[in-house]
Amino acid sequence: MRMTAAVMYEQGLPTPYAGSKPFIIEDVDLEGPGEGEVLVEVTAAGLCHSDLSQVAGLRKRKLPVVGGHEGAGIVREVGRGVTRMKPGDHVVMTVATGCGHCRPCTDIRPALCEGVSESRSQGALPNGMIRLSRGGKPVYHYSGVSSFAQYAVTIPNTLIKIDPAIPLDIAAMFGCAVVTGAGAVLNTARVRPGQNVAAFGLGGVGLNAVMASRISGASEIIGIDINEGKFALAKELGCTHTFLATDPDLVAKAKDLTRGGVDFSFEISGSKPAMTSAYAITRKGGEVVCVGLGATGEMYQYPHTSLVAEEKAIRGSLMGGGVADRDIPLLLRLFQDGKMPVDRLKSSTMGFEELNVSLDKLDGGSVVRQILLPHG
Repeated sequence: MRMTAAVMYEQGLPTPYAGSKPFIIEDVDLEGPGEGEVLVEVTAAGLCHSDLSQVAGLRKRKLPVVGGHEGAGIVREVGRGVTRMKPGDHVVMTVATGCGHCRPCTDIRPALCEGVSESRSQGALPNGMIRLSRGGKPVYHYSGVSSFAQYAVTIPNTLIKIDPAIPLDIAAMFGCAVVTGAGAVLNTARVRPGQNVAAFGLGGVGLNAVMASRISGASEIIGIDINEGKFALAKELGCTHTFLATDPDLVAKAKDLTRGGVDFSFEISGSKPAMTSAYAITRKGGEVVCVGLGATGEMYQYPHTSLVAEEKAIRGSLMGGGVADRDIPLLLRLFQDGKMPVDRLKSSTMGFEELNVSLDKLDGGSVVRQILLPHG
């Protein structure tokens, strides 16, 4: 089939993106679904900081590529052998899934799946196939999803069936922002009632970490960002205190507030200065949970003596460190019960023609989650 999609031909173009236009909106060909594949009509796709880092070239991708890794839509066709999905099903599209049989998958860590990681690095679907093309030449899939398009072919493992009563423009955020931020708290850190936490970066992922911390019963929930305009929403969603990341007294204030430091610092931005501050405000025996990705190969520093002497821990959390089939339905129920008002994170919707401008808004830090509506 022929459809409209946002295609990136070059990484590292200069800002403002409204002028350099990293995403070209054009028609591409979509083949399939083949055996074991599903055709989804994409109704909504979230614009994430991970998309921004790909545009900036911090992590290389096979090009040209149709962007987008967070989305929601409606199943329109299934290939031979597919039994988990049927036409008409509403689904969340996510990269937080695995093959089910490699060692990380059998250890119940599907986000670390070896087979899927390899296929995605090659711009293919998790099953190794490429279903996108233009002019007879391949166009690659972004993280096995490519939700910046009117339709997508993928495999059932990347789709989570959901209640059709949930608005799809809200459901789209559960594919990455919600499962990543909330999962870091619920799965990776396993925050307990009475513990103190800090979230560095109050975008879509960070604010989901805040909401999950509140649900977990955290005592002090400190939100930290370079943009003070995000503080009002952060307090509505669960922050007990907010500080500017640039405040020279940030560390002293946070340690005084928490009587020596937080139990968990969630570093969401991937920023080196933020990582330094996150480590500094973590108490003895506490953990720094690194959620944000920096550039490939970039090295970060930490004071090794205090790591040992204070028994601190630094650990990563990829896509919430959980199981999408289990976690996304749970988090959706929390949303439906009013305990996780994820709809408050939606800053605006956009069409394809606004996508590059929306990258500038995200880069400037003035928005939380912008939602692309591929069909207008």
